[in-house]
Amino acid sequence: MKPSVSHSAPVAAPSARWRPWLRPALMSAPLLILLLVLLAYPVGQLLMLSIRNDSGFTLAEYRKLFASPVYVEVLLITLKVSLLTTLFSVLFGYPVAFLISTVVGKRKNRLLYWVLLSFWTSFLVRTFGWVVLLGRNGVINWCLKTLGIIDTPINLLYNLPAVVVGMVHALMPLAALTMLSVMENIDRRLPSAASTLGARPGTAFWRVYFPLSLPGVASGALMVFVTAIGFFITPALLGGRHETMITQLIIDQVMQALNWGFAGAISVLLLVVVLAVFAVYDRMVGLSTMAGGGAAAKPSGGNALMRRAGNAILATLGNATDALLSPFARRRGAVAGQSGGAVLRYAVILLLVFLSAPAFMMIPLSFDSASGLAWPPRGFSLQWYYQVFESPLWMDAIARSMLVGLGTGVLSMLIGTPMAFLLVRGSGRGKAGMLALVLAPMIVPRMILAVGVFYFFARIGLVGSSFGLMLAHTVVAVPYVVITMMAVLRNYDTRLDQAAYSMGASPLATLRRVTLPILSAGMLSSFLFAFATSFDELTIALFTTGGLSTTLPKQFWDETTMQISPVIAAVSTCLFAFITLLISAADRLRRRGLAS
Repeated sequence: MKPSVSHSAPVAAPSARWRPWLRPALMSAPLLILLLVLLAYPVGQLLMLSIRNDSGFTLAEYRKLFASPVYVEVLLITLKVSLLTTLFSVLFGYPVAFLISTVVGKRKNRLLYWVLLSFWTSFLVRTFGWVVLLGRNGVINWCLKTLGIIDTPINLLYNLPAVVVGMVHALMPLAALTMLSVMENIDRRLPSAASTLGARPGTAFWRVYFPLSLPGVASGALMVFVTAIGFFITPALLGGRHETMITQLIIDQVMQALNWGFAGAISVLLLVVVLAVFAVYDRMVGLSTMAGGGAAAKPSGGNALMRRAGNAILATLGNATDALLSPFARRRGAVAGQSGGAVLRYAVILLLVFLSAPAFMMIPLSFDSASGLAWPPRGFSLQWYYQVFESPLWMDAIARSMLVGLGTGVLSMLIGTPMAFLLVRGSGRGKAGMLALVLAPMIVPRMILAVGVFYFFARIGLVGSSFGLMLAHTVVAVPYVVITMMAVLRNYDTRLDQAAYSMGASPLATLRRVTLPILSAGMLSSFLFAFATSFDELTIALFTTGGLSTTLPKQFWDETTMQISPVIAAVSTCLFAFITLLISAADRLRRRGLAS
């Protein structure tokens, strides 16, 4: 009997040693391979082109980059526009996020819906809406002339204010949603406790609540800045030659000059700026906040002085806020806190109108019987819709965007859902690093990713293919799937799985019959978000679509840059209606998944 015992004991040991690391490896492998092949390698190849040519190692492209003041000036313009966009996006997004975090029930869902709708509505639609609003024959000039304020139209387009307004409109929802994720975890009893101790509402907010929300403010500012620095749609449509962004230079070098080395050098410069911003962020706040951690205080000799200065500033802001609210309270016979709440609600309503108005302006113009995009519309006609649906170019672009979007949604679900399970239910020290890896496609400027993928696809013959476009879109869509599924999984009651185990169900049967049916609403919601990300993606499609086989955003971009016609308003209206239905379904499924 002893030999049988000695032979059976070692058999179970290897299995026990393998299981702890094998399952996480299998769950994370698809995402790791995707990011290695379609993010790290293409971007690395692009950056290598900047220091290598047929003769070997060279720095000629960098000498060319810094030899002319034009490129340095473009970099400074890019930084100025990005900083202004970040400042105003956080400033205006903060009250929106604050109000959403304080209300409950249907009011919360309605406010969140409008922010999500603005967030997912096509950048092209929203930017083109500003062309209609700010144009010489646009809404604002028509209103000013009707009121007798001006006699002739004024130039509101193709300048720095137009670019900043358009970019703030595009990125303010991102700032609000990022800050909201932190604000919802702040204990509401703390400002109330300060009020019971004699602090006025303004002082309680600035001295208690605002410091607790600073990690969200920092994360929102970081995400907006990184996104803004890689923008090209809004500056190209609303700006002039004095508002040229660095990403526009990259497009010119790749699409017109075919100078990969110089495009790589500009990309390195852009990436260095982004990494420097992240280094400053880590020094001041800590990158752990990007993974859901709290802001860690960095040991520094000047911390005490900075804290005293910060407290003095916050005390001044609190006193100023209380002084501004007190006349409203006396006039209405209410307390300052109630007056502040009313002012906040009205301000948020105006901000939501600001977010929604440009897209809604496309609807009446799409039915205009005239051939120009002038306000107000004259007559009613469906001719522009007929032109869209009778055009082979538009219909082929719509069909390809649908196909690529569906493929992207499926791939993102298959790759992102296991990673979400691992991040929420797994154990280990590397979860923060894994989450940072998941968020990498959102951090690397989209233009660098697009050019790198284009160069990689050109070498392996995937340029112009729908499958290649699906793979590239999956890289940028999968973070949204992971984030959505993590939110759903955190609200999932794991005791249901344990009950299934106790009744003899295997892990696979439990997953198939208990876990996945309950999570189906959240999974479908994340699928729709991935689909919407792909359906609106232009930067990658600008490079990787070839010939006449293009996507809807690429066709929209080509039409906009060639001519301005009501056909674009008709396409914008269709896109806005489609995204509205999509986000409405995703939002309903998201709430059902969180409630299950």
